[in-house]
Amino acid sequence: MTLFPHSRSSIDPPIARAEAITSTIVALGSRYDAAPVFPVESMKALVAADLHRTFAPLESGGEAFDAAVARNQCLMTVLRIIGRADLSVGRLYEGHVNALAMFDWFGSPAQKADLGQKIAQGAFYGVWATEPQPGVQLRQSALDGRKSFATGAGGLAYAVITAQPEEGERRLVVIRADDPARTDLSQWRVRGMRATGSGFYDLTGMAVDSSHLLGQPGDYDRQPRFTTGAWRFTAVQLGGIEALLTEIRLAMSDAARADPLQRAKFADAVAATRTAYLWVRECALRAAHDDPDGPAFARMTRGIVERAGLDVMELAARIIGTRSAMDGERIDKIIRDLSLYLRQGGPDYACDQAALAWLDHDAWGAEDALW
Repeated sequence: MTLFPHSRSSIDPPIARAEAITSTIVALGSRYDAAPVFPVESMKALVAADLHRTFAPLESGGEAFDAAVARNQCLMTVLRIIGRADLSVGRLYEGHVNALAMFDWFGSPAQKADLGQKIAQGAFYGVWATEPQPGVQLRQSALDGRKSFATGAGGLAYAVITAQPEEGERRLVVIRADDPARTDLSQWRVRGMRATGSGFYDLTGMAVDSSHLLGQPGDYDRQPRFTTGAWRFTAVQLGGIEALLTEIRLAMSDAARADPLQRAKFADAVAATRTAYLWVRECALRAAHDDPDGPAFARMTRGIVERAGLDVMELAARIIGTRSAMDGERIDKIIRDLSLYLRQGGPDYACDQAALAWLDHDAWGAEDALW
């Protein structure tokens, strides 16, 4: 789905533009949670704030940053802000930013120019890699198979997907993602993250030519970018945790604030949230430098953000009580969204792989290694 053309008029920095639309996305989020459909109005708010092209390649109309570190610091804050407002929209936006990075790293000049034209028309992209066996195949000039857990299926305009050619490593292919006949959301019956519409998308028979192929075989799987890039979705998840912490504070009664046991629980929630923040920030900085140990660091960060989310959700229930589970309460929506989002991409496996790396050497870095 392409939303509407928009010409850049704002001179405000990206963070200020994200903060300016927060209340709008919060209000819209309740509506899209109640009647799960692709959050068109929320995505329009991102376009109106010009955030849909901020992190695009320069050749595609993206904004210039002084260095990769400054870019990642800005992106981390924007992802957190959008995640605080609505985790479903944050997940969609993170996927879009992920796709823009693919174009930046692997796109040809012609592909980047085409991307710029599509973004100027309000197009959003996603990245779809998950698939049921035997996976999506690229046979001569057509695709065969389907993607699963395809976030935004039928709602996004385009997606960058992985496909296995008849020979060699898998390729990245840019496809249309808004064909209702190819979209199956019938199994997306979930308690949280409802508006993401993460369903099946059938690619069988879709024609592919050279203009649809992004980069070279194996580019998507190259380390350290492949795994370290997980820092982006942990930033969105962190935003959800931060929103939950804020709501806990607002919901605490005078009696709860006067109770030292309840205050101790709130302090635990603050500590968990800020600990997660420190790890996500450090991971974003390491990603900016393509740190060889970035994958191990990102996997550890995922586990720390997950633990923080689980702890703060439990503390919310203990501090706020029954109100934390009442339909229509913002705390309830955040908990439902966060509980599902934290399951993304095999968190237990990621933690195990992080432990293996740290057993081998201190992946924190040679400048401060403990062993």
